[in-house]
Amino acid sequence: MNLSAVTAGARVAAFGEYQPGNVVTNDDLASRVDTTDEWVRSRVGIEERRIASEDETVVSMAVSAGGKALAAGGVSPDEIDLVIVATCTKVDQIPHAAASVATRLGINAPGAFDLNAACAGFCYALNTASDAVRTGSARNVLVVGSEKLSDWVDWDDRSTCVIFADGAGAAVVTPAETPGIGPVAWGSAGDGADTIYLRENKYLYQEGQTVFRWTTTELHSVALQALERAGIPPTELTAFVPHQANLRIVEGIARKLGAPQALIARDIVTAGNTSSASIPLAISRMSGRGELPSGSTVLTLGFGAGLTYAAQVLRIP
Repeated sequence: MNLSAVTAGARVAAFGEYQPGNVVTNDDLASRVDTTDEWVRSRVGIEERRIASEDETVVSMAVSAGGKALAAGGVSPDEIDLVIVATCTKVDQIPHAAASVATRLGINAPGAFDLNAACAGFCYALNTASDAVRTGSARNVLVVGSEKLSDWVDWDDRSTCVIFADGAGAAVVTPAETPGIGPVAWGSAGDGADTIYLRENKYLYQEGQTVFRWTTTELHSVALQALERAGIPPTELTAFVPHQANLRIVEGIARKLGAPQALIARDIVTAGNTSSASIPLAISRMSGRGELPSGSTVLTLGFGAGLTYAAQVLRIP
């Protein structure tokens, strides 16, 4: 395969999404653990979430979301030469998801790899795709965030089972004369790596209050840095779509941006926390409802286990 020509920039041509059909409400969970609908809403803002069936996997959900993104962007599988799947929940680490996703979508012999930056994974993968297009390593890239967190949840632990959910979101990245993906602002805080981890190597666990303090006190500056690098004042921002971790976290960061006109994504209310899938899933759903017209300026902010974080500005196709 010949290397693509170096281009001035990259853009997102289209988004796609997939959510399992199984809706689990707070009342459903209250029948199993000591919780109530009011308790969950007041602490994390979730009303319901989607949980995958046994035969739905990270790969199958990624295929569904990726296929919708390709169709929406009018990009055929044979035009894709790189596939990146952001995920931290694939049960079998070998083989990775991306090559299987590509084959099932009819994409022939692309570069393919998985990327694990936990809930910041989509932002990391999108920047990697943008850099690949700009430098000529790839022409068109399919980026997917796909997570089946239900495989890693202790359903008797009310502190986690009410939060996490399943789903996938995808984006097609293509060349652009005018860049539609801004410079990334990213980093990590490895001294907090033990605040989100696998307990007994099988159950997700997080120190909720510690994570809440970190996100609401440290991350707004990362978001502002991404705006500055993109040359976008907060007052010109159309929407803010952070990782859908917790509604209190989302709204706490949003208040510090100085962008009162910006639409704030609250997808977590009906989708739950879907880790690396949450940002593309939210953008795709918001666009589908007509909330993000073409050309809208959207600030994304991913953050999660590691601790890792990344922010960037996107133009809606």
